[in-house]
Amino acid sequence: MLTIGQKFPQFSKTAVVSIEKGKELETITSDFLVNEDNVWTVMFWWPKDFTFVCPTEIAEFNNNYGEFRDRDARLIGASTDSEFVHAAWRRNHDDLRDLKFPMLADTSKSLAEDLGILEPVEKVAYRATFIVDPTGIIRWVSVNDLNVGRNVKEVLRVLDALQTDELCPCNWVKGEDTITV
Repeated sequence: MLTIGQKFPQFSKTAVVSIEKGKELETITSDFLVNEDNVWTVMFWWPKDFTFVCPTEIAEFNNNYGEFRDRDARLIGASTDSEFVHAAWRRNHDDLRDLKFPMLADTSKSLAEDLGILEPVEKVAYRATFIVDPTGIIRWVSVNDLNVGRNVKEVLRVLDALQTDELCPCNWVKGEDTITV
């Protein structure tokens, strides 16, 4: 599995960005991650569309979209399902219709494989979260078992800590003192 300090892999994938007819799809590439605007990227993966745990996580990321935007971070959700399955799920699930971030389709499973998060039996992505800095370097990785949802508040807490570029003690939250050496 790729980890902290490594460059996020190159990719070009189709993503669902809307449910408005004719404006549903967009291509997202790894070039999107590297920028001079100091924008971080949080890419989170789920195993399968039309399941039970996955929409709870996606909805919670969406509920916290403003928190990520306020931290100069963009969200990208991803799975190995197709863009057509993503679009159908968004149209049919009340909590997913108004998503503010793209749903990346890794139908070839190549990006999940490059990241090392492809479950070997089912060939679906683990519940992985990557925080990528504006230079395209992975700064945090968290992977959950297929049955366990992640904690979006923890992703925000870690993003806050990384953006301080300082030493942050255990359970540190934004606004608290960092460690001075």
